[in-house]
Amino acid sequence: MDPEVIAEARAKLMKKQAGNSDALGGMRRKQKRVHKTPTSTDDKKLLSALKKVGCNPIPGIEEVNMFKSDGRVIHFANPKLQASLGANTYAETREPLRCQAYYAKRLRCLLSPC
Repeated sequence: MDPEVIAEARAKLMKKQAGNSDALGGMRRKQKRVHKTPTSTDDKKLLSALKKVGCNPIPGIEEVNMFKSDGRVIHFANPKLQASLGANTYAETREPLRCQAYYAKRLRCLLSPC
């Protein structure tokens, strides 16, 4: 090819790239992606899976305490509890409270036979 033709083509290309990005033949802009929080979809999936198992909500429970083998206590105040006795499945869908050592000892004293 002729060097003059190559120089003209390069000049045209530089003019297109340096110009307005919205113009025909300009650079493509990247789209900003908005990430949605997955919590709402996770909750819906969890609730649909629990319905398939046959879990029903249990109303009227004020608190739940779970005692672990290492001596720690997991405490839930006003839990949202669902259970399926046939499938031996229990689901608690609220955030637990952080128990401190004195609270765990107090709970053990209340629940242990004296």
